[in-house]
Amino acid sequence: MGGMAAPQVAPVETPDTHEVPEPDRPWVTIVWDDPVNLMTYVTWVFQKLFGYSRERAEQLMLDVHHKGKAVVSSGARERMEHDASQLHAYGLWATVDRS
Repeated sequence: MGGMAAPQVAPVETPDTHEVPEPDRPWVTIVWDDPVNLMTYVTWVFQKLFGYSRERAEQLMLDVHHKGKAVVSSGARERMEHDASQLHAYGLWATVDRS
């Protein structure tokens, strides 16, 4: 029984599919489902913050309710961070991501 062999270390490879920033790829604000807020309240927040019609706000709320999330706005990163911050102020769970 000799000494322990050195662990094999694979060389670090950069995959060919690494993500390159794409300026034409917008950022989005995503609202996630939560067990706290009423559906009518979420609909009202979407109308108040984004100026959506009642029908559009209800459809987004139903997406959150049934699919677990909905994209409620898209655009520049700074604007999406602002939207998420406003949604947080209303008690909704929102994140910002690339579309």
